[in-house]
Amino acid sequence: MSSVTDAASTELDGRLHRSIDWTGAFWVASGVPALVLFSIGGIAGTTGKLAFLIWTVSIVLGFLQSFVYAEIAGLFPNKSGGASIYGAAAWVRYVKLVAPLSVWCNWFAWSPVLSLGCSIAAAYILNAIAPVPLAGSPEVAQWLAAHGAEIVGSEADKTAAAVAALSPAIRNWALFTHSIGPVSFSLNAAFFVGFALMLMVFAIQHRGILGTASVQKWIGLAVIIPMVVVGLVPLLTGKVDWSNFSPLVPLAAASAPEPGSWNIGGWTLVLGGMFIAAWSTYGFETAVCYTSEFRDPAKDTFKAIFYSGLLCMALFILVPFTFQGVLGLTGMLDPTIVDGSGVAQAMAHMVGGGKIVESVLVMLMILALILSIMTAMAGSSRTLYQGSVDGWLPRYLSHVNDHGAPTRAMWTDLGFNLILLAIACADATSFFFVLAVSNCGYIIFNFLNLNSGWIHRIDSSHVPRPYKAPSWIIGLGAVFAFVNVVFMGAGAKVWNPIALWAGLITASMIIPVFCYRHYIQDGGKFPHETFEDLEIGDGRHTEKKAGALPYLVLIAGLVVLLAANWIFQL
Repeated sequence: MSSVTDAASTELDGRLHRSIDWTGAFWVASGVPALVLFSIGGIAGTTGKLAFLIWTVSIVLGFLQSFVYAEIAGLFPNKSGGASIYGAAAWVRYVKLVAPLSVWCNWFAWSPVLSLGCSIAAAYILNAIAPVPLAGSPEVAQWLAAHGAEIVGSEADKTAAAVAALSPAIRNWALFTHSIGPVSFSLNAAFFVGFALMLMVFAIQHRGILGTASVQKWIGLAVIIPMVVVGLVPLLTGKVDWSNFSPLVPLAAASAPEPGSWNIGGWTLVLGGMFIAAWSTYGFETAVCYTSEFRDPAKDTFKAIFYSGLLCMALFILVPFTFQGVLGLTGMLDPTIVDGSGVAQAMAHMVGGGKIVESVLVMLMILALILSIMTAMAGSSRTLYQGSVDGWLPRYLSHVNDHGAPTRAMWTDLGFNLILLAIACADATSFFFVLAVSNCGYIIFNFLNLNSGWIHRIDSSHVPRPYKAPSWIIGLGAVFAFVNVVFMGAGAKVWNPIALWAGLITASMIIPVFCYRHYIQDGGKFPHETFEDLEIGDGRHTEKKAGALPYLVLIAGLVVLLAANWIFQL
């Protein structure tokens, strides 16, 4: 098979269409900077005045790691689905079950962006059409003057009763609610608004990658430019208070403004911040999800991830820095900032805007969230699609429509996220539980794929590479793989006591899924496309030259994970 199939042949054999260049992938990945809005308040509540450093260090790590992914992506011009697909080809030679684990973890890390983004966007929409009165608003004061004497309790209790009485009925309505342990789920108004947003994104992506990239270009410009403005204007107008960046010590406890010290508890909170930041800052690696849809993958693959990385470097450093400089720790700990619903109002305050500017920023915030949702659906659905083509996931996922869109994978994404949306819409605790569990998958994926860089170097050294990263970058990537494991082992518990274990259980769910596909559907044999990975380049079957090293890395990764979880405690 040729390394690059043309669009006509792909339409005939039911494959994705080669219809974009690197700029198309850049615009599809332009939703990644909006991910900063998902957890900017949560990380501030966890790490305090260190928050801006957490974001900076995290995006630098992500940018350096991306060069490893750029190299291995260039080896597979006929595959989409992202770095996990390319890394799986390295691991399958050594441990058959590890390869699908990489693909699965990448998918359940990216896919929840749909539900989390829709839950925040739904909150903005509901705030616009049915706002909850503020505790200090005139309406609340009038209600308290008329009914306050009838309520027994503290002033806070009376205020809460007033807000509840004046809140529109739709804000308290729910078709069904329930809790299982520390996790709640609710079919409330936000759930149904979020579901409508998911269907809208599905309709756009049904047109294929070219149509998706065209739409996201204009949404991306409408979102990125205001984010740059919000990041720069406070700096230029002197609104940044430099005292908000010191002292550089962890918090004494999460969500409390009192400074702590660099003890075990403080380091645990910091590592918790690094853990959750990685979910956002590393995300631009999705730019290499579209290799088989590039017109010239040899040139487009590196450019897509490199320029996407530069965009993310700028915004992930600038926006959190300015937020912290203007709002300060107390402002960042506001519940509406932590849950994301008050970020637009804060942005309007930062640029000195009134109600009109605030309304415009609310609209742009919703667009930013839709942009991130579109990015997630495009990338995660292609991971499912290619995972099916390569024999890791059930066969039905390998279908594409006439536009070259993997629609069955997209429907699977949507169905999975309806469950997560019900959880995310329940409360902030449930929201961050979903985020933490999905990020456990993301760290596992990164660990496996950063190590696949040197495995490919050893086993496939004879294969020409369109882009070859410096050897020190490949080695640094292997080191970062273990650093990320420390983030997960130490930091997942910061967001939920069972997040780490829930993440590991979710990761293990690939075992029955893969066994069904491989042993029942395929009779224990891999499809041709899988062996095409093992015979990349000149067709010679790649040998297992790395010896015991891959096995030792897996054992070491597990040891580091358990040690970090045991040493770092709150």
